[in-house]
Formats: sequence, C-alpha cells, structure tokens
Amino acid sequence: MSLASPSTLASPTRKSLPAVEAELNYLAPTGERPRTYTYDPPPGVPRSTIVNEPRLVAIANARPILSDVTLDREGFGLVQHRSRVRDFYSDGEVRAVHYPEAEGILKDITGADRVFIFDHTVRRRIAGAEDRGRDVPRQPVPRVHVDHTERSGPRRVRDLLADEAETLLAGRVQIINLWRPIRGPLQDMPLAVCDASTVRAQELVPSDLVYPDRVGETYSVLFHPAHRWFYVPEMETDEVLLLKCYDSEVDGRARFAPHTAFSDPTTPPDAPPRESIELRAFVFHTR
Repeated sequence: MSLASPSTLASPTRKSLPAVEAELNYLAPTGERPRTYTYDPPPGVPRSTIVNEPRLVAIANARPILSDVTLDREGFGLVQHRSRVRDFYSDGEVRAVHYPEAEGILKDITGADRVFIFDHTVRRRIAGAEDRGRDVPRQPVPRVHVDHTERSGPRRVRDLLADEAETLLAGRVQIINLWRPIRGPLQDMPLAVCDASTVRAQELVPSDLVYPDRVGETYSVLFHPAHRWFYVPEMETDEVLLLKCYDSEVDGRARFAPHTAFSDPTTPPDAPPRESIELRAFVFHTR
C-alpha cells in the first residue's frame, strides 16, 4: 500500500480533467478574528462570527491523476483499504479495530516512526440540521477550512502527549486525517480538497474553536482564483482519502490542505445522505 512517488503534473493534464462547478463557502474578510463555539454560548453571544463568502469554483475529478498526487506536494492522496470494522457507529469497535488499521496505513505511506490516532468523528447528514446541534449526529462541514494551524498543531501534541511532547516535537510532526465513506458509493455532499501548493500563507486565517474546557485554533480560508480544487467522485467504503492538516517542515512541501464538504450539482435526487468517518492522527518522524 503506497501513494505514488512525486512527479510533476503537467498543466494540460489538469486542465483536461472533468469537473463540476459548485459553490464553496470561503471566509468573508471582516477584520474580526473568527470564533465559533462548539456548544451553546453565553446569552447574547453568537454561535459563530464567521461570515461565509460563497464562490463558484471548478472542482476537478482527481481519479485520473491519483497515481501522481502526493501528500507532500498537493497535500492529499487516496489509498485502497478494506476495513475489518463491521459497525463504524460503534465507538469501541472503531478504537479497537480501525485505529490500528489507520496506524498501519500511515506508517506504510509516510515511513513514520510512530503514529498516534487521537480523535475520530462519524458524520451522518440530516437535511437542514446544524453541525454540533442537539440530538443530531455530526454533520458535514460546508465551509473551507483546515483542522489545525501553525500554532495549534504543536499545542495539540503538548495537550495529549505532554510527557513526550518536547522530544517528539524535535523531529518532524504531521497531522493527517483519514476520511472514508461508511456507505458507498458516496454521492451526497462529497469532500473537496484544495491543492495545498496553490494556497498562500496570507489566505489562511487563524480562527478560534471554543470548547467548554479549551480553545482550539483552525484555519478559515480566504478566496483566491489560483486555488485548484479536486474531489474523488463516488468514493467506496474501501477507499480512504488522506488529508494533510499540519506539517512542521517548512522546506516547501505541502503543510496545510484546505477542504470542505460541498453540494455536487450532479448528485441524483434519490442519493442516500452522506455517512462518513474521519480519523485524525499525529505522524512522528525522528531526526
């Protein structure tokens, strides 16, 4: 199991890819630091100060070029993997079975010395429901974002692996998400990923994500016409999309891959609502 070795993707190949046009919700520049609460905020305080700026963009079918896409250049990739998990809604089974599977995938792909899965989220779309709403499953996030930032990546290591953090942070650290459908082929609200090499640092806006016991930080993203967007249509349950959400290396390789759920205009009206699971992992390399 491996991703393709790095190569240069020719511009005509990219331009000839089939694509759909869809609205993606970027961050509207308001001059205010974005803040979102994961729970009901105090009276009079808005749940989120984020203002969306919808942009119509072309989202290319990445399947024809997946053999040439790499985590270190575009910031994403696809691997084939049939999970032994029978019920992805069972937290215990996911932790006991899927976490070790994911560790194996990432060690094989990246050559890492150690992988630590620290989080997972199961999503099942309910029309009209709000993410993190009461008595509903987690919902797809239709907003361009990156899960971690230059600041929050190392801080999360210190939060979760305090005794080893400084030793681990002395080497290369990545945070990589593994995303797969629970039910396939997935047609409803697929995931779009932006080629990380087309995103500039000034387009990544640190944003507070407020939990009851801590304040996390993610990136919201400002629009730029140079962004190149991709998706993998009709993903099956034995396909895993890898997304790089942080990399401590600053040598020009991909560090942050923006992504978002989106409404695909080609989705059949009777398509089953999206069901998916994502795991978040620290990937450690010693010097």
